[in-house]
Amino acid sequence: MILGIDTSLGTAVAAITRDGEVLADEQSANPLGHAEVIGDLLRRVSSAAPAPTHVAVGMGPGPFTGLRVGIATARVFALGKGVPVVPVPSHDGIALGVLLADALTGTETGRFAVVTDARRREFAFSVYDGLDDDGLPVRLSDAALSPRDGLDARLDEAGARRYDATSVSAAMIALAAARALDAGRTLADGEPLYLRSPDVVAAHAPKRVS
Repeated sequence: MILGIDTSLGTAVAAITRDGEVLADEQSANPLGHAEVIGDLLRRVSSAAPAPTHVAVGMGPGPFTGLRVGIATARVFALGKGVPVVPVPSHDGIALGVLLADALTGTETGRFAVVTDARRREFAFSVYDGLDDDGLPVRLSDAALSPRDGLDARLDEAGARRYDATSVSAAMIALAAARALDAGRTLADGEPLYLRSPDVVAAHAPKRVS
């Protein structure tokens, strides 16, 4: 049983079995207030799935503060349960959902780019092309930033259709982790995908007063 957590856009928590059955799926679409809602979502999911074997967490890209809330929660919860954390790029979870939905309807997905709002008049994007033999999205390019006005030209050059996402499914994060575990693969390291430095910087040391 795998618990999934993602706070790269809204706040999402879900639990699935190793073969992909969704046991619980809770989310808040509010792009802010992660710390205020994640505890309640986690309690509701944990009541349906009290004994996870792994905790999968979306590593971004996403805002500095939002990602920290989800990643810290995942690590603390996993530590308390004595289970490992499985890092997953958040765009991989989105791409997996797109590809599975198209497969169910018989739609030819083709090459596409997952696009999320990175604020500061920028988008974050990752390019994908189908599923591999392990059932995981084939990522052609890692997450990168682009000015909003220049993104479409970059995607045209890559031959990728644009898919704008406003949420991340924690169930898809967990499913990507399950498939990676079955294949003995690592999808991401333990570092958050911030893509740029945080807005807040440390204050300068106080001046000496003589």
